[in-house]
Amino acid sequence: MTDPLVARMRPFGTTIFAEMSALAVRTGAVNLGQGFPDTDGPKEMLDAAAEAIHNGANQYPPGPGIPALRAAIGAHQQRFWGLDYDPDGEVLVTAGATEAVAATILALCEPGDEVVCFEPYYDSYAAAIALAGAVRRPVTLRPDAGGHYAVDPDELRGAFGPRTRMVLLNSPHNPTGKVFTRAELALVAELCQAHDVYAVTDEVYEHLVFTDAATPHVPLATLPGMRERTLRISSAGKTFSCTGWKIGWASGPRELVSAVLRVKQFLTFVNGSPFQPAIAIALGLPDDYFSEFRAGLQAQRDLLVAGLRDAGFGVLLPEGTYFVTADITPLGGTDGVEFCRSLPERSGVVAVPTQVFYDHEDAGRRLVRFAFCKRPAVLNEAVARLRKN
Repeated sequence: MTDPLVARMRPFGTTIFAEMSALAVRTGAVNLGQGFPDTDGPKEMLDAAAEAIHNGANQYPPGPGIPALRAAIGAHQQRFWGLDYDPDGEVLVTAGATEAVAATILALCEPGDEVVCFEPYYDSYAAAIALAGAVRRPVTLRPDAGGHYAVDPDELRGAFGPRTRMVLLNSPHNPTGKVFTRAELALVAELCQAHDVYAVTDEVYEHLVFTDAATPHVPLATLPGMRERTLRISSAGKTFSCTGWKIGWASGPRELVSAVLRVKQFLTFVNGSPFQPAIAIALGLPDDYFSEFRAGLQAQRDLLVAGLRDAGFGVLLPEGTYFVTADITPLGGTDGVEFCRSLPERSGVVAVPTQVFYDHEDAGRRLVRFAFCKRPAVLNEAVARLRKN
């Protein structure tokens, strides 16, 4: 029989994360491939979830999300970014940011529409674009002379055309750790308005920009003329170390949020009833929580970066997120997939090959990604293993 899978999804097999995690289990390697923490989030949040479960919050919540969480999301965005969203109609709770991105693309893109994105990109972006029958137009991020990933303005301008429907922007950026500069964002805003297209921003690492970053995090929606055409996506998983809860949200103009809700209701319908009040509590935590959490991640980044350099990797210092990109060229590596498949046996550590996040694979062929969102003891063990090889 022929392959029953629709043609547009045949390029998408088992994710690289599943493959590498299975390798970690089989070999007993330290798994620095998949980006999830190995510690739990704040006690106030965990206690609130347990209380909600025991007090009966175990049935379907309202379709857009419980009012308390939508209000907390709105207040949080006003508090940190000065963005004013009406919780009743401009905020939608989703099953993580991944669903928010997929529902948005499905809601806004017709077959043949083009989506400008930046490679390397999170793998679900390509799959969601394919599901919609749309076409991705990747713009390649490349290291500049200072070792920071940058956008080529001419390449970005050239990606926009008559079929462009939206630009999908992830900042702080996974997998590179790049934080888009105000100048880069201004160019994106200029092009969105000139071509009359929507912007979709994935900002799940909004609170994980490190103190030595060249630029702070600036939401694209805060730029002139962009609030009315931007759908802003974030989630609780990264900021509060609860990736398994899958509580995300989308915020934007009422008509865009309504369009996404009309698709979302036929994907997961609703999700995470007892977790929603807990995330509402977490979003209101004092500023100290956010600054201390960031400081802890920055220390873990520095620990891993130093170890990778000692082990001979070329390291591109990330400005944010959970991840650091390393060049395998100094170690004689020429292909990241082969390198990562053999690394667990050779060194007892798992990483992810960055080239799988590119359309233009050669641009990332010698780059691999390590996650530093792990306890210092785990990172120290990984570093010790890498230094021996």
